[in-house]
Order: sequence, then C-alpha cells, then structure tokens
Amino acid sequence: MRTGNILLSVGAAFAAVFLGGGIHPSAQNAAPLSGKVSSPAEPVMEGVIVGAKKDGTNVTVSVVSDDKGNFSFPAGRLSAGHYKLSIRAVGYDLQSPMEIDIPAAGGATADIKLDTTRNLEKQLNNAEWIMSVPGNDKQREMLTSCVGCHNLQRPLFSMHNPEAFQEIFARMQTYSSGSTPLNFQRLFVDGERVRVRPQEAEANRPRAEFFAKINLSNGPRSYPLKTLPRPTGRATRVIYTRYDLPRAIAEPHDVVLSHDGHAWYSDFGSAVVGEIDPVSGKVTEYPLPILKPKSPKGSLQIAVDPKGFLWVSMMMQGGLAKIDPKTKEITPYPFPAEDQTTSTYASMVAPQHSDVDGVIWTGDQGKHSLYKFHTDTGTYEKVGVATDEKGNKIEGYGMPTDSKNRPYILEFRDTRIGRVDPQTNVAKIWSVTFGQRTRPRRGRVDSQDRLWFAAFGTGHIGMFDPVTEQFASYLPPTPWANPYDVEADKNGEVWAGSMLNDRLTRLDPKEGKFVDYLMPGQFTNIRRIFVDNKTARPTIWIGDNHGANVVHVEPLD
Repeated sequence: MRTGNILLSVGAAFAAVFLGGGIHPSAQNAAPLSGKVSSPAEPVMEGVIVGAKKDGTNVTVSVVSDDKGNFSFPAGRLSAGHYKLSIRAVGYDLQSPMEIDIPAAGGATADIKLDTTRNLEKQLNNAEWIMSVPGNDKQREMLTSCVGCHNLQRPLFSMHNPEAFQEIFARMQTYSSGSTPLNFQRLFVDGERVRVRPQEAEANRPRAEFFAKINLSNGPRSYPLKTLPRPTGRATRVIYTRYDLPRAIAEPHDVVLSHDGHAWYSDFGSAVVGEIDPVSGKVTEYPLPILKPKSPKGSLQIAVDPKGFLWVSMMMQGGLAKIDPKTKEITPYPFPAEDQTTSTYASMVAPQHSDVDGVIWTGDQGKHSLYKFHTDTGTYEKVGVATDEKGNKIEGYGMPTDSKNRPYILEFRDTRIGRVDPQTNVAKIWSVTFGQRTRPRRGRVDSQDRLWFAAFGTGHIGMFDPVTEQFASYLPPTPWANPYDVEADKNGEVWAGSMLNDRLTRLDPKEGKFVDYLMPGQFTNIRRIFVDNKTARPTIWIGDNHGANVVHVEPLD
C-alpha cells in the first residue's frame, strides 16, 4: 500500500518582523531592524528575546538583547513589510502592543519599553513551577511526568482535591502517550477501554495528595514564585527562526533535515508527517497510512537513511513507513502479523547506518522486542528482548546505532545501557556509574563511536566510551534540565534539550563549559535534537511538541 496525497499545505513568505519607532535611511546591507530594550525597573535589559513576525506569514525571527540592552536583526533576515513585535522576559510585559513597517532598504528602529508584569504566574515555565512549589525534590519530581502531555499550569491552576486528582489520574491512564488536552486518544483492548488496576490507583495517592497541596484547592497561592535568570553573554548571541504549523493540535516530536535541506517532522498525535521549506516557510503535511483504524494515531522517531529516504516509526499503528522525499510516496511496513497486539508500539527506527549491512533496527516497545528490518527483502527478522551471554535482559527506549550498525539500548526505566552484536544478536550490558536511576532516554553516537545520551533521571548529559568502557557526566547549569536527547556536532560540542526549563543546552566537553539558550516560546517541549553539520557553524533544529511549531536555532559564535 502506498500513499502520497497532500493532506494540508500552508505557505508563508520567509520574512520577519518588528514594531516600534522611526525609520531611517540606510544602505542595502543595514540591519533591517534594531533598537534598545528598557524598563523603569531596569534601564538596561540584557537577555530579552525580541521576536518579529511579518503579517500574513507563519515565520517569527527572534534575537536577544545584549549587555547594553541593544538588539539587532542581521541583514537579510527581515524583508520589507509590516511586522508585529513580541518579547520574552520573565517578569515583564510590553507597555503596549507594537508594530512597525520595515522598508526595503532596512534601517528601522524601535525602542521597546517594558513594564513589570501584573501576572507573573502566567509567565512561569515548567521548571520555574517545580522550583516554586513547596516540597522536597522527590515530591517535585512527581511533576516531571506531567509534561509529557501538558504544561504544569493545568494541575497547578486547578482546584481539585486528592479524590478528584485520583479520578483524573485513572482517566489519564486510559489515554495514549501522544495525547494532549487538545487531542486525546483512548487506548483500547479488545474493544474495551483500558481499566486501571486498584493497586495503580493506590500508588498514585501520594501524588494526588501533593498536587492538592500546591494547587488552588485551598485558596489563593501562598508560596513565593521563583524565576530563572535571563540569558547573558554568549547565550544572547543567537538567532531563532520559528515556523508555526498549520494545525493547532500538531505535535512535532522529532525534526530532521532531508538531503535537500528541507525539515521533516513526525507528529506524536496524528497520522501525518510534515515538510518545511526553510526558505519560503511553506509547510506541507502528508497522511501516513492507517494500519489499525481503532488504535491511536501518531509517530515518534523520524530519521534519514544513507540513500536519502526518510523512515518513521508509527507507534501504536504497529510498523514503520518509508518516505521518498522527492516523490512523496509513503510505503508502510507493518510488523509481522503474528506479533501484533493492541499494545504493539513502534517507537524507534535507526536507518542511519543501514548501508553497512542493509539492516534497519527497530522494535516493539510493548514487548521490548527488537527487529532487524532487511531493506533488500522488505521483511522483518525478530531478535527479541536484548539479552547478554549470561541471560540478563535489557529493555530500552532510545536505540541509536554506531558506525558498525550496532544498536545501543537505553534503559529508560532504570540505569543501564546495552549494545547488541548484529552477528550474534547477543547484547553486552553496562550500568551507568554516575548516579542512581539515571534513566537513559535517547542519544546519539559521535564520530569517535562514543555514545552521548540523556540521563533524564539525574539531569545529566552522559557519555560512554566503548573502548575504555568508562562513563563521563556533565550537569547543565540551569535547574531541572532533565534532558530528553543528546547529540554531538562536528566540532565536538554537544547539544541537549529540555521538556522543563525551555533551554537548549550547549556543552564544550573539553572545557566543561555550558551555554544555555532560552527558547522564544513558553513551555517549549523539546524532544529530539537534530544537529545540522552542513552549515559552516552547526545549527540546531527542534520541534516544540506542545507548541505546534518547529524552531531553527543558529548560534552566532
């Protein structure tokens, strides 16, 4: 079965925006827009994100004010037109909405005036809420599981008592992992809705009691609100380009670049994949084939093979799909019929090194069973649960491959990693040494065949050297980073993203130094990190899984 029909297309001219003051004659290469950010409380404001969006487009370009409070959009980034301005600076709002016309010659200026916000609660991100609520770290950690489906405003602005939370938790456990408040999908088993076992409800009681203490059920909030500092120094030297997607319920989970430089994203909650032309801003979505009409829809990992084809794992549809980015043909490959159940879950696909032996690694997350997909025959070979020579098993989530097409298994439930030998199908297993219950989530293998991975449980960026069999760890400076994914670039620097603190983390492992870039959008829910090494200076692409947008991050040093 093949599908290739366009589901939805949104075009936008790639241009940017601004608002504000006067326009001065300037040369062709002048900054299209520049200015200063200030407030009565802070006459000079460093680290304010200034965004400009041209009328009629889906593209917002953002820069950050420097240590003198100045900002400037580089030449060529904003075309002539009418723009609206936005800012991000926790604790502050624009004094009034701002708009500006940018002429073809550029040279527009805008002095941006901010006032102290009257509603700080509405500006806190997930990490700031976790920092603010009273309790110990074990209790606060309960909040980290919420952000898979929604931000923390939802429970913390509620008035539910413990009993109401228990009812909500029971209901939420009947939804698929790609569900959000705007787009929830129920799980089914043999036509019946999943029922929550009594022991699971009892295990959730401490969470329900804690949530009812920190929300509004006992009256107005009494605890002080804590905020993270604005960016400074190198963290202000960056350009963000955000592409809004055509559907408000879009959940761009993974973003990768095809060989022609277009960005492609998987959708965690819908049976589509999307393509973005970075130059025009045009977004086109293509429907994925429906293999199981009654099962939840959505896809997780999307990756490119050496020939340029895209592969996507279709989660509870129970299989993979191959996408030709030139013809847009989509070919599904369901897992073997005898292995299919209502819990079958294709989460990962690893085609990056399939040129080694013609094998694409994937797996059924429901049974934690691995498959080899043979590209020459289009058939699956079942490997089963990764097992070492002593019979020890490891069940993982992330599945990055090394240069020899050996898959690593990242044990998200606990603290181990494994690697499978493709010749014998036997695994070797190592315990992560730098923390308790590190919960390795996803990662990538670098040019030296070292594994870089996100230790979600302890908040570290981890590295494993298979030659020395030694681990190294690096803790990002911004609290509650809890990285989801990690990837190294061609220069040896390492990048990670957070679902909690709205930061993209840059690590120089040689110096042990970090730069944390604050994202333009509140509650930016970063999953996959994609490093574009084809540019002179590596740039980063991410999907905002709960914001229905894709962001291109370009560091300026």
